[in-house]
Amino acid sequence: MTNPALDAFVQRVTRFLDRYEQQLPSPPPSVDWTGTWAARWMAKGDSGWLRPLTVSLDMRLDDLRGVDRQKALLAANTRQFVRGLPANNALLWGARGTGKSSLVRALLAEHRSAGLRLIEVDKADLVHLPALIECIAGAPWRFLLFCDDLAFEADDSAYKTLKTVLDGTVEAAPENLLLYATSNRRHLLPEQRSDNLGASMVDGELHPGEAIEEKIALSDRFGLWVSFYPFTQDQYLEVVQHWLATLGERHGMQCEWTDTLAREAVRWALGRGNRNGRCAYQFARDHLGRMLLEREVPSSS
Repeated sequence: MTNPALDAFVQRVTRFLDRYEQQLPSPPPSVDWTGTWAARWMAKGDSGWLRPLTVSLDMRLDDLRGVDRQKALLAANTRQFVRGLPANNALLWGARGTGKSSLVRALLAEHRSAGLRLIEVDKADLVHLPALIECIAGAPWRFLLFCDDLAFEADDSAYKTLKTVLDGTVEAAPENLLLYATSNRRHLLPEQRSDNLGASMVDGELHPGEAIEEKIALSDRFGLWVSFYPFTQDQYLEVVQHWLATLGERHGMQCEWTDTLAREAVRWALGRGNRNGRCAYQFARDHLGRMLLEREVPSSS
Protein backbone atom coordinates (compact mmCIF):
# COMPACT_ATOMS: atom_id res chain seq x y z
CA MET A 1 0.00 0.00 0.00
CA THR A 2 1.49 3.30 -1.12
CA ASN A 3 1.78 6.43 0.98
CA PRO A 4 1.13 9.52 -1.22
CA ALA A 5 2.65 11.89 1.31
CA LEU A 6 5.82 9.83 1.59
CA ASP A 7 6.11 9.50 -2.20
CA ALA A 8 5.75 13.28 -2.62
CA PHE A 9 8.40 13.89 0.02
CA VAL A 10 10.85 11.50 -1.66
CA GLN A 11 10.29 13.22 -5.01
CA ARG A 12 10.99 16.65 -3.46
CA VAL A 13 14.18 15.38 -1.84
CA THR A 14 15.29 13.81 -5.13
CA ARG A 15 14.71 17.06 -7.04
CA PHE A 16 16.59 19.02 -4.37
CA LEU A 17 19.58 16.66 -4.54
CA ASP A 18 19.61 16.88 -8.34
CA ARG A 19 19.72 20.69 -8.20
CA TYR A 20 22.40 20.59 -5.49
CA GLU A 21 24.62 18.26 -7.51
CA GLN A 22 24.34 20.56 -10.54
CA GLN A 23 25.65 23.46 -8.43
CA LEU A 24 28.67 21.57 -7.13
CA PRO A 25 31.98 22.69 -8.69
CA SER A 26 33.47 20.43 -11.29
CA PRO A 27 36.35 18.26 -10.10
CA PRO A 28 39.75 19.80 -10.94
CA PRO A 29 41.33 18.45 -14.12
CA SER A 30 44.20 16.03 -13.82
CA VAL A 31 47.46 16.99 -15.46
CA ASP A 32 48.78 14.78 -18.22
CA TRP A 33 52.46 15.63 -17.91
CA THR A 34 53.23 13.70 -21.07
CA GLY A 35 52.01 16.59 -23.18
CA THR A 36 51.87 19.37 -20.57
CA TRP A 37 55.05 21.31 -19.88
CA ALA A 38 53.79 23.62 -17.13
CA ALA A 39 50.99 24.03 -14.60
CA ARG A 40 49.97 26.53 -11.96
CA TRP A 41 49.13 25.69 -8.36
CA MET A 42 45.62 26.91 -7.54
CA ALA A 43 45.11 27.20 -3.80
CA LYS A 44 41.80 26.01 -2.36
CA GLY A 45 41.42 26.08 1.39
CA ASP A 46 44.26 24.19 2.99
CA SER A 47 45.00 22.34 -0.22
CA GLY A 48 44.74 23.05 -3.94
CA TRP A 49 45.08 21.61 -7.42
CA LEU A 50 47.24 21.95 -10.52
CA ARG A 51 45.85 23.82 -13.53
CA PRO A 52 47.56 22.94 -16.83
CA LEU A 53 49.05 25.91 -18.65
CA THR A 54 49.54 26.51 -22.35
CA VAL A 55 53.01 28.01 -22.54
CA SER A 56 55.10 29.33 -25.39
CA LEU A 57 58.50 27.70 -25.48
CA ASP A 58 60.03 29.78 -28.27
CA MET A 59 62.52 31.40 -25.89
CA ARG A 60 65.97 29.87 -26.41
CA LEU A 61 69.09 30.20 -24.32
CA ASP A 62 70.82 31.85 -27.28
CA ASP A 63 68.18 34.60 -27.19
CA LEU A 64 69.45 35.76 -23.81
CA ARG A 65 72.38 38.13 -24.31
CA GLY A 66 74.52 39.95 -21.79
CA VAL A 67 73.97 37.30 -19.11
CA ASP A 68 76.44 34.59 -20.16
CA ARG A 69 77.72 33.95 -16.64
CA GLN A 70 74.20 33.71 -15.26
CA LYS A 71 73.16 31.33 -18.02
CA ALA A 72 76.13 29.08 -17.36
CA LEU A 73 75.44 28.88 -13.62
CA LEU A 74 71.76 28.08 -13.83
CA ALA A 75 72.11 25.84 -16.89
CA ALA A 76 74.67 23.67 -15.09
CA ASN A 77 72.47 23.43 -11.98
CA THR A 78 69.47 22.49 -14.11
CA ARG A 79 71.40 19.81 -16.03
CA GLN A 80 72.42 18.26 -12.71
CA PHE A 81 68.82 18.25 -11.54
CA VAL A 82 67.43 16.77 -14.77
CA ARG A 83 69.99 13.96 -14.66
CA GLY A 84 69.11 13.08 -11.07
CA LEU A 85 72.31 14.54 -9.61
CA PRO A 86 72.53 16.80 -6.55
CA ALA A 87 71.40 20.36 -7.34
CA ASN A 88 70.48 23.50 -5.41
CA ASN A 89 67.41 25.67 -5.04
CA ALA A 90 68.23 28.90 -6.87
CA LEU A 91 67.49 32.58 -6.26
CA LEU A 92 67.74 34.79 -9.34
CA TRP A 93 67.93 38.35 -8.09
CA GLY A 94 68.88 41.73 -9.47
CA ALA A 95 67.93 44.41 -11.96
CA ARG A 96 64.50 44.18 -13.53
CA GLY A 97 64.11 43.21 -17.15
CA THR A 98 67.48 41.48 -17.41
CA GLY A 99 66.12 38.02 -18.23
CA LYS A 100 65.57 36.24 -14.91
CA SER A 101 62.16 34.76 -15.73
CA SER A 102 63.09 34.32 -19.40
CA LEU A 103 66.07 32.21 -18.38
CA VAL A 104 63.83 29.80 -16.47
CA ARG A 105 61.46 29.51 -19.45
CA ALA A 106 64.39 28.93 -21.81
CA LEU A 107 65.68 26.13 -19.56
CA LEU A 108 62.24 24.52 -19.58
CA ALA A 109 62.27 24.59 -23.38
CA GLU A 110 65.80 23.19 -23.40
CA HIS A 111 65.08 20.21 -21.13
CA ARG A 112 61.39 19.41 -21.57
CA SER A 113 62.21 16.42 -23.77
CA ALA A 114 64.37 15.08 -20.91
CA GLY A 115 61.43 15.19 -18.49
CA LEU A 116 61.67 18.69 -17.01
CA ARG A 117 58.35 20.25 -16.04
CA LEU A 118 57.46 23.56 -14.37
CA ILE A 119 54.93 24.42 -11.66
CA GLU A 120 54.19 28.09 -11.02
CA VAL A 121 53.30 28.95 -7.45
CA ASP A 122 52.50 32.21 -5.70
CA LYS A 123 54.54 33.05 -2.61
CA ALA A 124 51.44 32.89 -0.40
CA ASP A 125 50.74 29.35 -1.60
CA LEU A 126 54.13 27.93 -0.64
CA VAL A 127 52.50 26.86 2.62
CA HIS A 128 50.67 24.23 0.56
CA LEU A 129 53.87 22.50 -0.46
CA PRO A 130 52.92 19.20 1.27
CA ALA A 131 49.66 19.09 -0.73
CA LEU A 132 51.51 19.94 -3.92
CA ILE A 133 54.01 17.16 -3.26
CA GLU A 134 51.13 14.70 -3.01
CA CYS A 135 50.00 15.70 -6.51
CA ILE A 136 53.37 14.83 -8.04
CA ALA A 137 54.38 11.97 -5.76
CA GLY A 138 55.82 9.10 -7.74
CA ALA A 139 55.72 10.97 -11.04
CA PRO A 140 58.67 10.19 -13.32
CA TRP A 141 59.25 13.86 -14.13
CA ARG A 142 61.62 16.48 -12.74
CA PHE A 143 59.68 19.49 -11.46
CA LEU A 144 60.85 23.09 -11.15
CA LEU A 145 58.74 24.93 -8.60
CA PHE A 146 58.87 28.48 -9.98
CA CYS A 147 58.01 31.52 -7.86
CA ASP A 148 58.29 34.74 -9.85
CA ASP A 149 58.85 38.20 -8.32
CA LEU A 150 59.29 36.79 -4.85
CA ALA A 151 59.46 39.54 -2.23
CA PHE A 152 58.08 40.26 1.20
CA GLU A 153 57.18 43.45 3.02
CA ALA A 154 58.63 44.31 6.39
CA ASP A 155 55.48 43.24 8.26
CA ASP A 156 54.94 40.10 6.17
CA SER A 157 55.55 37.03 8.28
CA ALA A 158 55.02 34.65 5.36
CA TYR A 159 58.76 34.62 4.72
CA LYS A 160 59.18 32.48 7.82
CA THR A 161 57.05 29.84 6.13
CA LEU A 162 59.31 29.95 3.10
CA LYS A 163 62.38 29.45 5.30
CA THR A 164 60.79 26.34 6.74
CA VAL A 165 59.88 25.07 3.29
CA LEU A 166 63.42 25.50 1.97
CA ASP A 167 65.25 24.09 4.95
CA GLY A 168 64.27 22.63 8.26
CA THR A 169 61.00 20.83 7.58
CA VAL A 170 60.47 17.44 9.13
CA GLU A 171 59.32 16.09 5.76
CA ALA A 172 62.09 16.59 3.23
CA ALA A 173 61.23 17.78 -0.27
CA PRO A 174 61.31 14.98 -2.87
CA GLU A 175 64.33 14.52 -5.09
CA ASN A 176 62.30 15.39 -8.20
CA LEU A 177 61.39 18.90 -6.96
CA LEU A 178 63.54 22.05 -7.01
CA LEU A 179 62.65 25.68 -6.29
CA TYR A 180 63.68 28.52 -8.61
CA ALA A 181 62.65 32.02 -7.51
CA THR A 182 63.20 35.45 -9.02
CA SER A 183 63.34 38.71 -7.13
CA ASN A 184 64.58 42.27 -7.42
CA ARG A 185 65.84 42.03 -3.82
CA ARG A 186 68.86 40.05 -2.78
CA HIS A 187 67.46 39.25 0.66
CA LEU A 188 63.77 39.26 -0.42
CA LEU A 189 62.94 41.81 2.28
CA PRO A 190 63.26 45.62 2.33
CA GLU A 191 66.49 46.73 3.96
CA GLN A 192 66.25 49.72 6.30
CA ARG A 193 68.93 51.91 7.82
CA SER A 194 67.51 51.07 11.22
CA ASP A 195 68.56 47.44 10.71
CA ASN A 196 72.13 48.50 11.35
CA LEU A 197 71.32 49.90 14.81
CA GLY A 198 71.42 46.41 16.27
CA ALA A 199 74.99 45.78 15.08
CA SER A 200 77.67 45.53 17.75
CA MET A 201 81.45 45.39 18.04
CA VAL A 202 82.88 42.28 19.69
CA ASP A 203 86.65 41.99 20.04
CA GLY A 204 87.10 44.54 17.30
CA GLU A 205 84.79 42.69 14.87
CA LEU A 206 81.45 43.96 13.58
CA HIS A 207 78.56 41.58 14.28
CA PRO A 208 75.27 42.20 12.45
CA GLY A 209 72.13 42.74 14.47
CA GLU A 210 69.23 40.33 14.69
CA ALA A 211 67.23 42.21 12.01
CA ILE A 212 69.99 41.78 9.45
CA GLU A 213 70.60 38.18 10.44
CA GLU A 214 66.91 37.41 10.00
CA LYS A 215 66.86 38.82 6.48
CA ILE A 216 70.07 37.11 5.41
CA ALA A 217 68.84 33.80 6.85
CA LEU A 218 66.07 33.58 4.25
CA SER A 219 68.22 34.06 1.16
CA ASP A 220 70.83 31.74 2.67
CA ARG A 221 68.33 28.91 2.25
CA PHE A 222 68.95 29.08 -1.50
CA GLY A 223 72.08 27.14 -2.34
CA LEU A 224 72.63 29.05 -5.58
CA TRP A 225 72.52 32.83 -5.96
CA VAL A 226 72.48 34.15 -9.52
CA SER A 227 72.96 37.93 -9.69
CA PHE A 228 71.72 40.07 -12.59
CA TYR A 229 73.05 43.59 -13.16
CA PRO A 230 71.96 46.58 -15.28
CA PHE A 231 73.12 46.45 -18.89
CA THR A 232 75.77 48.70 -20.31
CA GLN A 233 74.80 50.59 -23.46
CA ASP A 234 76.84 48.20 -25.60
CA GLN A 235 75.08 45.19 -24.06
CA TYR A 236 71.70 46.83 -24.59
CA LEU A 237 72.41 47.55 -28.26
CA GLU A 238 73.67 44.00 -28.75
CA VAL A 239 70.33 42.69 -27.49
CA VAL A 240 68.46 45.12 -29.76
CA GLN A 241 70.38 43.84 -32.78
CA HIS A 242 69.71 40.25 -31.81
CA TRP A 243 65.95 40.74 -31.54
CA LEU A 244 65.73 42.79 -34.71
CA ALA A 245 67.44 39.95 -36.58
CA THR A 246 65.47 37.17 -34.84
CA LEU A 247 62.03 38.75 -35.14
CA GLY A 248 62.82 40.01 -38.62
CA GLU A 249 63.67 36.49 -39.75
CA ARG A 250 60.36 35.20 -38.41
CA HIS A 251 58.46 37.79 -40.45
CA GLY A 252 60.62 37.73 -43.55
CA MET A 253 62.04 41.20 -42.89
CA GLN A 254 65.69 42.19 -42.76
CA CYS A 255 66.60 45.21 -40.65
CA GLU A 256 69.82 46.96 -41.58
CA TRP A 257 71.70 48.11 -38.50
CA THR A 258 72.73 51.74 -38.78
CA ASP A 259 73.90 54.52 -36.49
CA THR A 260 70.49 56.15 -36.88
CA LEU A 261 68.75 52.98 -35.70
CA ALA A 262 71.15 52.71 -32.77
CA ARG A 263 70.32 56.28 -31.72
CA GLU A 264 66.61 55.47 -31.93
CA ALA A 265 67.13 52.47 -29.67
CA VAL A 266 69.05 54.58 -27.14
CA ARG A 267 66.32 57.25 -27.13
CA TRP A 268 63.73 54.51 -26.60
CA ALA A 269 65.60 53.30 -23.51
CA LEU A 270 66.11 56.82 -22.16
CA GLY A 271 62.40 57.53 -22.52
CA ARG A 272 61.60 54.56 -20.30
CA GLY A 273 64.42 54.91 -17.83
CA ASN A 274 65.39 51.28 -18.50
CA ARG A 275 68.33 49.87 -20.40
CA ASN A 276 67.74 46.14 -20.22
CA GLY A 277 66.77 43.11 -22.25
CA ARG A 278 63.04 43.67 -21.90
CA CYS A 279 63.36 47.23 -23.17
CA ALA A 280 65.48 46.03 -26.12
CA TYR A 281 62.87 43.41 -27.02
CA GLN A 282 60.08 45.98 -26.87
CA PHE A 283 61.99 48.40 -29.10
CA ALA A 284 62.65 45.66 -31.64
CA ARG A 285 58.97 44.73 -31.76
CA ASP A 286 57.93 48.36 -32.16
CA HIS A 287 60.45 49.09 -34.91
CA LEU A 288 59.79 45.88 -36.80
CA GLY A 289 56.02 46.31 -36.49
CA ARG A 290 56.19 49.78 -38.02
CA MET A 291 58.40 48.51 -40.87
CA LEU A 292 55.99 45.67 -41.63
CA LEU A 293 53.02 48.03 -41.55
CA GLU A 294 54.72 50.39 -43.98
CA ARG A 295 55.46 47.47 -46.31
CA GLU A 296 51.82 46.35 -46.31
CA VAL A 297 50.38 49.87 -46.60
CA PRO A 298 52.78 52.01 -48.67
CA SER A 299 52.51 55.72 -48.04
CA SER A 300 50.69 57.57 -50.82
CA SER A 301 52.88 59.67 -53.07
